[in-house]
Amino acid sequence: MRDYELTVVFSPEIPEEDLGSEIEKVSQLVTENGGELVGEVNRWGRRRLAYPIRHFREGSYVLAQMKLEPHRAKELDRNLRSSEGVLRHLLVRLGE
Repeated sequence: MRDYELTVVFSPEIPEEDLGSEIEKVSQLVTENGGELVGEVNRWGRRRLAYPIRHFREGSYVLAQMKLEPHRAKELDRNLRSSEGVLRHLLVRLGE
């Protein structure tokens, strides 16, 4: 398993109190793909976007570190793209 860092930008239409359930859905996607979250999930809060995404000017940022098999990363990426609450995500392999 390799170490990855996942940054997710959630839609600002999701209320702050419902953001926990959206984060839980992403956590389930990770575990369904054979991965495991390492440490805690960091909420950066609502921030202004550099450019509009789907006509939104801000989003809620979340950062998580995980361990995942390399061949499962594409499947996780595909699942995150199809998630309605996720505006953008970035999955980066951490260095040795």
